[in-house]
Amino acid sequence: MRKINTEQITDIIEKLCIDANYNLGEDLLTSLQNFLEKEESPLGKEVITQILQNAEIGRKEQVPVCQDTGFAIVFIEIGQEVVLSGGDLRNAVNEGIRRGYKNGLLRKSIVKNPIDRINTGDNTPAVIHTDIVPGNKLKITFDAKGGGCENMSRSAMLTPAHGREGVVNFVLETVSAAGANPCPPIIVGVGLGGTFDYSTLLAKKAILRQVGSHNRDETIASLEIELLEKINKLGIGPQGLGGRTTALSVQVETYPCHIASLPVAVNIECHSHRVKSAVI
Repeated sequence: MRKINTEQITDIIEKLCIDANYNLGEDLLTSLQNFLEKEESPLGKEVITQILQNAEIGRKEQVPVCQDTGFAIVFIEIGQEVVLSGGDLRNAVNEGIRRGYKNGLLRKSIVKNPIDRINTGDNTPAVIHTDIVPGNKLKITFDAKGGGCENMSRSAMLTPAHGREGVVNFVLETVSAAGANPCPPIIVGVGLGGTFDYSTLLAKKAILRQVGSHNRDETIASLEIELLEKINKLGIGPQGLGGRTTALSVQVETYPCHIASLPVAVNIECHSHRVKSAVI
């Protein structure tokens, strides 16, 4: 058994909050550069160029790349040989968020209650997902999820008769209805299977993958390719101003489902894709 103190988790979370909001990942930047070269719309090219310039300013000056510094979503994979000491895991994570958003001068966007809308003042609480996995390590993945793109996400309980065509149509309808609202070019996470709740979690996990990566299942990989091609023919384009680059990637995760069900969820991520990970 390996002991990990929760204060170490707090320190890592604080750093991830700041790093994610200041420094966009190389996978995202490479994808943007590749699509810049393929984009045919002059206005679309200009928008992608400005996005890349904005990312460089964030990195050089160590400032947030977007004013919406997101809802803190934290995924923790805990090795089954790990013992946590020093305090409650949830408290440790939220303290890390609290410190990161304060010390990183990041906007606080969370309200205590969906009805009375009083700001918590420190961007907590986070949404925390935990998984028990083999081994003696602990992996933390932080996602700063903007409100504009999250608002455009949808889920549906299709029937098996809808099949692949029904899934494709639902994803395309979701992206088309979103239009410019999620600040394209977007990353589209799709969850297929499981249950009503689990499909939405799969969609969220899908956007954590390396941008442009494909599912290891060839059938699902071909679905990702088909969806990306069809989304980019919608003509929404960068920031909704027209062009061929509406999405940088479509990433699908699946899980077995009931014989009577076909759950599908779409979680949309904006071009300020702020995901960072650390392993203890």
